[in-house]
Amino acid sequence: MRSKSVRLDAPPAPGGPEPAWAASEPLVLPSPAAGVDVWICGLGRTRAQVDELAAILSAAELARSARFGRDDLRDRYIVGRATLRTLLGRRLGRAPAAVVIERGTRGRPFAADANGLDFNVSHTEGVALIGMTVGVRIGVDVEHDARQLNVEGVARKFMAASEQRALADLEPDARRRALLRLWTCKEAMSKATGDALSAPFGRLEVETGPALRLADGPPPYGPAAWRLLPVAMPGGFLGTVALWRQG
Repeated sequence: MRSKSVRLDAPPAPGGPEPAWAASEPLVLPSPAAGVDVWICGLGRTRAQVDELAAILSAAELARSARFGRDDLRDRYIVGRATLRTLLGRRLGRAPAAVVIERGTRGRPFAADANGLDFNVSHTEGVALIGMTVGVRIGVDVEHDARQLNVEGVARKFMAASEQRALADLEPDARRRALLRLWTCKEAMSKATGDALSAPFGRLEVETGPALRLADGPPPYGPAAWRLLPVAMPGGFLGTVALWRQG
């Protein structure tokens, strides 16, 4: 599921308006809950713009960008990281280059001296979804509603038995869309904890209607500690925020 098969960074049709999410300034999205801020950011930039943004990254971030095997992946990383630094700087009252981003448990990034501010970022091809909140851990995930995938194979590997039964009752396209929503919920939770793909996806039971809800899961995925929130997004994107109240 990490490899995104839908190309989302293609330029607009000639003469057509540029999508709002493709603009150089991150687009503020409707908050899914009080105290939660989310943005969508297009990652396509000119060579000159990428070079300018690279100037605000740390030495470690520049070293990481240099390890990408493809220029487009390197440039997207630079744009996404610089955008994150810019948003964090605005919240913390610092210059973007002065924001200290460190790695905590399982390598999950966090901002040093941020007074409880937590953030998370998800990428899919040409866009990034960025979420921030205070006092709880946040995880985000974004997919595109048009993405095609092996629904049966993904369901067998990553979905709980109850979820597989619910998916089986749906028509093919509705099943694919429902699976994408379930995936964004589980991925967002795994990013909040830092577990990533080592999280027990098949033991996390998520209900998607009438509201998103974690129904069951092993520690630390107890339902009482979690909120799952859909994000209203433009351009056919599908986003989910997971909030984890530790302890």
